[in-house]
Amino acid sequence: MALVEPHGSKELRPLIVKEKERKEELEKAKTLKKIPITSRESGDLIMLGIGGFTPLKGFMGYDDWLSCSKEMSLPSYNKLFWPIPITLSAEKSIADSLKIGEEAALFDMETEEILGTIKVEEKYRIDKELECKEVFRTLDSKHPGVKMVMEQKEVNISGSVKVLSESYFPEKFPSLYHTPFDSRKIFEERGWTTVAALQLRNPMHNSHAYLAWIAIEVCDGVYIHQLVGKLKPGDIPADIRVKAIDALVNKYFRKERVAVGGYPLDMRYAGPKEALLHALFRQNYGCSHLIVGRDHAGVGDYYGPFDAQKIFQEIPENSLKIKPLPLDWTFYCYECGSMASMKTCPHESVAKIDDEGNYQGGARLLLSGTLLRKLMSEGKKVPKEFSKPEVIEVLKEYYDSLEKKEKIELHSKADPTIK
Repeated sequence: MALVEPHGSKELRPLIVKEKERKEELEKAKTLKKIPITSRESGDLIMLGIGGFTPLKGFMGYDDWLSCSKEMSLPSYNKLFWPIPITLSAEKSIADSLKIGEEAALFDMETEEILGTIKVEEKYRIDKELECKEVFRTLDSKHPGVKMVMEQKEVNISGSVKVLSESYFPEKFPSLYHTPFDSRKIFEERGWTTVAALQLRNPMHNSHAYLAWIAIEVCDGVYIHQLVGKLKPGDIPADIRVKAIDALVNKYFRKERVAVGGYPLDMRYAGPKEALLHALFRQNYGCSHLIVGRDHAGVGDYYGPFDAQKIFQEIPENSLKIKPLPLDWTFYCYECGSMASMKTCPHESVAKIDDEGNYQGGARLLLSGTLLRKLMSEGKKVPKEFSKPEVIEVLKEYYDSLEKKEKIELHSKADPTIK
């Protein structure tokens, strides 16, 4: 048996310019008109470059944007399944200055580095409210994904891209830098053909570890795939999360059954549709399954706790080759004396933790990144059942390094409705 094929293609289709040609292309890019791009667009561009968004050739045009938003398919790619638009926006003055067929340079607004070029094929305006309703199921401006779309510039620009740099990713997180070619090579060298991806955007607590151990029981291995792009304000920084995850994996997993990597996208918090996007690009990375737990990629109460699992049953058959590994809400049960799930544990009372972090009775200790942030930011004890001591030590060191004001601001900015 072989690894699962990339999405919509027999082979990966990276758009990064070959190294020997990159210097010349970069010098040419410096002479072109420039389009500033956001961190979300930079992450999308890097994924296009490394083949994570195979088989896309660049940023979507109007017909693909509309069909993707409403029907999750792309007319330009023979109705290929795609759940969330991948688009580029620009100020009207910049768009007006560009001619169809002209090349423009794409530079990161934060680093001012030129990341690639685009050959302009189309300039168009979108109905932002339509996209938000279809992708996020809401127009609420408090939803971080809605806010992201509504703040896009006036005009979308489509076209094929050449990617000239992905330096943000390997420079900041060299140990996690995997292209889909890299991860597939790792899996093949280990003889894996079934691989479950575990999506992570928080430090790894015991529920995450439990999900990974379950996956290893039914697959050849698990790929712990961390988001290293932007999250919401107040979240624990990526470098701290990476250190905490490494501390747990290095001691509590069989090394031949786990691989750890990262990817550069910003979270969109699109719940069910983002779960589909997570599955799609994990297929490109060589994974056969995606672990989908409670409230995958969720935010607040916009989505039901298991909507991200249900949506895989609602899409057309054969939309994706990767399959979901749907798992129930997991927690530590004091009555069972172990990790458990809603499907296995008969003890329904919720464990109570007092203001100092001490256990006060009850069965199920419901674990979440929100609760962890609250306890740590307030300097309270974290129950040993919540996470391994090595993880708590890393997080405590981080929180202890902050001033009291920073701790308060960190927790207040972290929307408690986001898991």
